[in-house]
Amino acid sequence: MSLLKKILVGALVLVVAVGLFLVWVLRGDTAQYPLADTTGPKPKLAEPAPQTFPTLGLAKPIGWKAGEAPVAAQGLTVSRFADGLDHPRSVVVLPNGDVLVAETNGPKSDGPGGITGLVMGYLMNAVGAGEASPNKIVLLRDANGDGKAEQRFVIANPALDSPFGMVLREGRLYVANHNAVVSWPYQLGQTTLSGTPEKLMDLPGGGNHWVRNLALSPDGNRLYVTVGSSSNIAENGIDKEKGRAAIHEYDFTRKSAREYASGLRNPNGLDFNPRTGELWTVVNERDMLGSDLVPDYLTNVPLGVTYGWPWAYWKKNIDWRVQEPMPEYTLEYVRKPEYALGAHTAPLGLAFARGGNVMGSRFASGAFIARHGSWNRKPLSGYDVVFVRFDDRGNVLPNQPVPVLTGFLDKDGKAHGRPTWVAFAKDGALLVSDDTGGVIWRVTAPGAAPAAAIAEIPSTPLPAKPKGTGKFIARPDENSDLTKPQP
Repeated sequence: MSLLKKILVGALVLVVAVGLFLVWVLRGDTAQYPLADTTGPKPKLAEPAPQTFPTLGLAKPIGWKAGEAPVAAQGLTVSRFADGLDHPRSVVVLPNGDVLVAETNGPKSDGPGGITGLVMGYLMNAVGAGEASPNKIVLLRDANGDGKAEQRFVIANPALDSPFGMVLREGRLYVANHNAVVSWPYQLGQTTLSGTPEKLMDLPGGGNHWVRNLALSPDGNRLYVTVGSSSNIAENGIDKEKGRAAIHEYDFTRKSAREYASGLRNPNGLDFNPRTGELWTVVNERDMLGSDLVPDYLTNVPLGVTYGWPWAYWKKNIDWRVQEPMPEYTLEYVRKPEYALGAHTAPLGLAFARGGNVMGSRFASGAFIARHGSWNRKPLSGYDVVFVRFDDRGNVLPNQPVPVLTGFLDKDGKAHGRPTWVAFAKDGALLVSDDTGGVIWRVTAPGAAPAAAIAEIPSTPLPAKPKGTGKFIARPDENSDLTKPQP
């Protein structure tokens, strides 16, 4: 055989081998269980299937044409509150009805490098999330009350750096950049942020999970900040995860911050249960254990709790891929999440139903959740807004989630949009941001009366301190060994 023929045969063999390899990689791991089996308070947990190359299930973004919209549940209608936005993510409604929307994306980064970096870069570009961050806040105003924002103001400031969470407190607007919480003086109706902000606290910057959300306690005295992990399972070293995979608390009275909860791989939405006053969050769990693992979740967040990342998931299940030694007694303290939201559904936005909403009696008690959608599962999961029911004591019920908005995927698995955040407008409508479609959707139940206010369940006070000095003195009696002679 001539040298040329040998080269051609070798090239052909290489092409075939690469082709077969790509087919094997892209085929990935198909889910064994329907999504419902990995949803609820007792999800079915498959046997782990660790992956070197992740299962890729991508929904190509195609946007919405004029007149197109998601599919609302029976009894609900959906319309466009605003469109033509650039990566709208978090949504905050101010007391005067103005709606703040963060147009944002991740900060510039060199990425993790290697195969992981190549896969991440491919994924980001494929789903339209690889662009530079707009670094803007848009104020939307429905001045005439027709359900559409006819006024729009772009709020820009050089200090906005991948902004996400926003809260208004005592004349200041607090914004969570990817690396710090900063604030500006702000009065209702204002449409600019000028000058240099005041820094409240530094945050670990960037990482694979760059979103930093904010929530203000009902009494306004404490601020809660989410910080996701910088990796999947601390594969770059646990030292790189300091302050991450956690929720932080800032106390305005004491002017101090602390880590409030840990072991949450990527917490996003935050809200307070209106019946119990507890803080709740939604969390994106780890990837590359197969299409059925690990279910993302909704849970309450008591002070000092840990949910096990990176060493464990769903309380007692050890992730043996983690190279870092697990601290002693960790499994004794890991808490089980309250409610699974399905494997790889990527829940982001969270808003509890409250008084004044116009979603109807079916959605009177529970939480609305935007599931952004999977990339590491076949078939695709999420890409919807759902409602998780709670009882009148503030406990999550074991029912399956109720669909609120669907139809973000077309029949070919392409994405018109991806729901990201949920918030209630001043008129009680549910607002849903769609970062891929560039739309803020407005959902209502036509004719529904505003829901009654939900009263918080009174807490049980601690018993009164017993009278006395608090000192205890032991005195021997005649039967005590202390009074008997010792041999």
